[in-house]
Amino acid sequence: MTVATLTLARFRRPPGRLWAFAQMGLARWPLARMPGLRFRKLMGSGAGAGFAPVPNTAVWAILCVWDDRASAEAALGRGVHRRWAARADECCHLLLRPTAVRGAWSGQTPFEPGPDDAGGPVAALTRAAIRPGALARFWRRVPRLDRLIGANGEVLMKVGVGEVPWLHQVTFSVWPDLASMARFARAAGGPHAEVIRLVRAEGWFREELYARFRVADARGIWEGRAIGDVLKC
Repeated sequence: MTVATLTLARFRRPPGRLWAFAQMGLARWPLARMPGLRFRKLMGSGAGAGFAPVPNTAVWAILCVWDDRASAEAALGRGVHRRWAARADECCHLLLRPTAVRGAWSGQTPFEPGPDDAGGPVAALTRAAIRPGALARFWRRVPRLDRLIGANGEVLMKVGVGEVPWLHQVTFSVWPDLASMARFARAAGGPHAEVIRLVRAEGWFREELYARFRVADARGIWEGRAIGDVLKC
């Protein structure tokens, strides 16, 4: 069964931030050579929790999909991932087991879902390539949605990242269970439902993907806390 990994790294000082920015190009080839790798993206983030048009030069991310958990575990302990963890002021790794996916990312369906037969935290990932003509409408809506997710007492973690500022956006959030995630996403008349309605009615995206995961493991430090304690896994 395939396993996805999401690595988040924070660099507080300018030299570290410059190093991370350079890695967006320099790390591509060594990462692509890792055994068992099926898909990879190196990404920056937005200000605040990430769902903002202003870039955050402190937070960077690596998303990978691996043939199996053994390949993922081996990769996290060496090469690009090890260098990032060593240089960052704080870094965490999430191991994710895909349970549902629809849509495409760069013309691919990167996640291979398996049965959802386990409990534990649920992660949701959305990725959109926004049409240039819809940018203003999209960014008028997203900051409000960001604030409401942050005010939700059930969300355990949220971050916004992306490959290309403003145009390619990824939202990632972790919830205690499916029910809590569904309550936010499906609230009648809520901001999430309204954004989805506008996406469909006005054709904001030229490509989109939605994926859901079970969090199989979480390790490292994020926002000053052990991420495993935050996600209760």
